[in-house]
Amino acid sequence: MAAQGRKNVHGKTGVRFKTGWTATREKATQRNVVTELIIHEKVTVTSGVTKQLIKNIDHLITLAKKDTVAARREASKILRNEKDENGAKAINKLFKVLGPRFKDRKGGYTHQFKMVERRGDGAKRTIVAFVE
Repeated sequence: MAAQGRKNVHGKTGVRFKTGWTATREKATQRNVVTELIIHEKVTVTSGVTKQLIKNIDHLITLAKKDTVAARREASKILRNEKDENGAKAINKLFKVLGPRFKDRKGGYTHQFKMVERRGDGAKRTIVAFVE
């Protein structure tokens, strides 16, 4: 008798357990990390997150340089509604501080520095920070 199959079939017997890591969870993680980078201007992440983080932050800085209503709405789709230590929201810091800072720069708004591997699981980590 054949084994009972499941929806996500990877062989004769199918998948026994599905991972909990979905596309929505990945998107939520990216939103959190991008918001933290804007608020603190430096963040430590694993190397797998770094490439997408830099892509997202470059897009947001480009929007901040325009400083239009449409650009603010597009940025608010990505950013969380969080405040920094002074009480300013991340979206306001993006458009009032970071946009004017990089007005004359055409790209490359961040640096990434490789760190020592994490002690517990050996994950490769990087520090992502804004260029001064």
